[in-house]
Amino acid sequence: MRRRKISNAIIVINAGSSSIKFSLFADETRQLELFLKGQIEGLRTDNAHFIARHPAGDLVGERRWTGAEAGAFDHDAATRFLMAFINTHLEGHTVEAVGHRIVHGGGDFTAPAALNAAVLDRLATLVPLAPLHQRHNLAPARSILASTPGLFQVGCFDTAFHATQPVLAQAFALPADITDRGVRRYGFHGLSYEYIAGQLPALGLDDAKVIVAHLGNGASLCAIDAGRSVASTMGFTAVEGLPMGTRSGTLDPGVLLYLMDEMHMGPRDLEKLLYQRSGLLGVSGISSDMRTLETSPEPRAKLAVDLFTYRIGREIGSLAAALGGLDALVFTAGIGEHSAGVREAVCRHAAWLGVELDSGANAHPGEGAARISTPGSRTAAWIVPTDEEQMIARHTRRLLTGAT
Repeated sequence: MRRRKISNAIIVINAGSSSIKFSLFADETRQLELFLKGQIEGLRTDNAHFIARHPAGDLVGERRWTGAEAGAFDHDAATRFLMAFINTHLEGHTVEAVGHRIVHGGGDFTAPAALNAAVLDRLATLVPLAPLHQRHNLAPARSILASTPGLFQVGCFDTAFHATQPVLAQAFALPADITDRGVRRYGFHGLSYEYIAGQLPALGLDDAKVIVAHLGNGASLCAIDAGRSVASTMGFTAVEGLPMGTRSGTLDPGVLLYLMDEMHMGPRDLEKLLYQRSGLLGVSGISSDMRTLETSPEPRAKLAVDLFTYRIGREIGSLAAALGGLDALVFTAGIGEHSAGVREAVCRHAAWLGVELDSGANAHPGEGAARISTPGSRTAAWIVPTDEEQMIARHTRRLLTGAT
């Protein structure tokens, strides 16, 4: 097979329900370097906004759409605008491939895959498993396939890293005819966990039992043993596990039956409740943003933060049992990397596992990976910044070099 020569640039696209985030990586010296990033927000609203910057923060481009024009600005239109913008700001580079974050790969896609019409159709069958994510993840790939069919595209799946979990960690106690339809635990945030797993050897944790806390608007934990996922808090969908910004996390299924019977909620009502009205927003009644809640004097804001950290503490105990011990606890993502208060509370809940926090290091960790536990702590605690876009770019380059 003839190996394809990489030229210059890889685009990474992460599409949400009302936004498209992008990163542009240069690959001139086999080192993927970010040289442009941005996003389009407010798709199909009356106020859509595009902004692009260099990594240092310098503004490269900005535009707004309002009224009816913005209301018609969907994922396809946004993708076409984005690709046109990038093609005029390549600074001498040539786009060789596009990598996409796709939430669900199901049981068939357990590694990154080249995207074509047939693959996109197969991935579309997984929309019921990720109703608020999957169709939007696929939309830019379809748009690019239609407009630039010769451009190499790669799908990178948030479920793939967890394919190494034991069968028992993936199973629900349900009848076989339901399990056989693919109803099992998949786990998510896999691209983030895969990136962190790749950083562990540099910390002396390559053979360690580690729990990684990916704490952001979406939040989960993953138990990693010698670099491999063995258990996670998210399961069949990305709503299970920890309370999140607007998602409920794990809920007694009987609550849903009660809401259906007593409050006459239908499937879409429940979907909106679980994904958009619960979590930190639902408990506090104020905001889904941890920064707002941590500075609020309102008792319900404190309750939301306390419930968040309490549930993390409980799940850490569960994952430590799945690992059969614990060598390190790693914090990552927006809240994990930036909230000293959340890290302090979580480490306090994990003190019984040997975590002894260094308050000074936690308050002022500096840039990059930082140890925030004391030198004598039996279980180490770290902050390790994640980079899902870099992970997608690496996978895309790897598949590109093997393409004909």
